[in-house]
Amino acid sequence: MKRTILFTVTFILALSAQNKPTCDKCSATYISTAEMQAYGKRGMERHIIDQQVRAVDVGKSHVGIGMVYRGKLDQPQTASVAEHDYVSEVYHIIDGTATLVTGSTLVDAKPRPADYEAVRLLNGPGSNAVSTRNGATYHLVPGDVIVIPAGVGHWYTKIDDHISYLMVRIDPDKVVPLKDEAASKADLAKGR
Repeated sequence: MKRTILFTVTFILALSAQNKPTCDKCSATYISTAEMQAYGKRGMERHIIDQQVRAVDVGKSHVGIGMVYRGKLDQPQTASVAEHDYVSEVYHIIDGTATLVTGSTLVDAKPRPADYEAVRLLNGPGSNAVSTRNGATYHLVPGDVIVIPAGVGHWYTKIDDHISYLMVRIDPDKVVPLKDEAASKADLAKGR
């Protein structure tokens, strides 16, 4: 009887531990439209492609929020396929249109240097490649969403005039540093 009670208590405790949130006592993160627009404007005016607005700890993962602006592209640049080893990305297209190719089989991939800004601050270790084999092609328009898992190569082969999008980065290995509201304001103030 004692064993049954001990087993039952242990089982109940194990179940209750599983119901604990992965980010216990965390706070929500609010980013205003004004802040997002400031990054968008700066990207467009200064030709800054990818900007990390925030990177927050959500318990078992970090989540990065970025603004991306890319200008017209008639043909892909050399070795412009990007692949991130640990960070997955979600794009929500805001404005403009483009052709994006994705694929897991990279051609002539070379690791990005560890001191490269995108590796340090945006999406962690990964590679650049010349192209992908057996990729999928997407024509992105405003409102579209595309999810690019870690390890999947992705590259723009054409941007009609420009494209801007909200970037959500999922970083379960926490390879990218956090960026809070104060760091975001300081980033915007320095102007880059």
